[in-house]
Amino acid sequence: MIMTDDTSGVRLEPRIIPFPASISTEARAALQRLVRDDGVPLNSLHAMPSPDDHDGWMRLKAAVDAQYAAGMTALAGQLQSSVTTIEIDGATVHVATPKDPLRTDCAYIDLHGGALVLGGGGDACRIAAQAQADRHRVTCYGVDYRMPPEHPFPAALDDCLATYRHLLDRYGAANIVIGGRSAGGNLAVAMLLRAREEGLPFPAALVLLSPEVDLTESGDSFQVNRLVDVVLPGSLMANNLLYANGADLAHPYLSPLFGDFGGFPPTFLQSGTRDLFLSNAVRMHRLLRRAAVPVELHVFEAMPHGGFMGGTPEDLELAAETSRFVAAHWPTISG
Repeated sequence: MIMTDDTSGVRLEPRIIPFPASISTEARAALQRLVRDDGVPLNSLHAMPSPDDHDGWMRLKAAVDAQYAAGMTALAGQLQSSVTTIEIDGATVHVATPKDPLRTDCAYIDLHGGALVLGGGGDACRIAAQAQADRHRVTCYGVDYRMPPEHPFPAALDDCLATYRHLLDRYGAANIVIGGRSAGGNLAVAMLLRAREEGLPFPAALVLLSPEVDLTESGDSFQVNRLVDVVLPGSLMANNLLYANGADLAHPYLSPLFGDFGGFPPTFLQSGTRDLFLSNAVRMHRLLRRAAVPVELHVFEAMPHGGFMGGTPEDLELAAETSRFVAAHWPTISG
């Protein structure tokens, strides 16, 4: 069940697709920084190694990790939450505690992105946990899950589930919200599918930001938004195959879009009209609706994968929407 090779469809003439005037000046500038003068996305110039080139992946991981960490440094200086790092059943978890907590009886689990292989871990994961703790004013557990090539599927999923079990004992399901970005969205949904198989209760709510829930890449936007998404301009199939390590990409623990969403918690979904993963969010929204799950879908104009890199009015609006959603799903304090 891999991305289609069907040649039937709509032929497009070569053309420049302009950055629209319908978005903020800051968002347009963010998009423009990611393309060459000839309109070629800078990120399209980098090819992923083949799934069996482990040395190549290790070199790429080192470079991307350094880039992620550097990009988070400026953010780190603005954060107020304190953070410690613990181990939960072999999983590395960064625990961020807000300076002025809204609730001490609730917790947020943050699952970072990075195409299941690259970046997002280490310092970037720690700083992201602090950012979420500041935003939601509850303790945030950032899961620094293991990644390929050293640790393919199901290592990352095992780490996420171990963290969730730990928090169930400490907080209770009704006091936990789980959030995942991109690859983290994959793990968040897969974790709940596996949690149900193990008889564990679902959390209070789920936040999925441009989730990578279909590793088969079967959705329409994988073709329509190819190269239009200047952040994620093309297929991640090499990453997906490396992560799966021979397992069927269509299995719900790998492509949770193909799972059963009956009984799922209220869910917040986000994407953008230029996001390569737009179809993931759109299709999952329909599946959750069919399963009678309360769900919000927020699609932002011209937004590529992962947003406009922060600080734009659109990014701030998205942050406010997620904060509102999370706050609305904490249980009412009795008495």
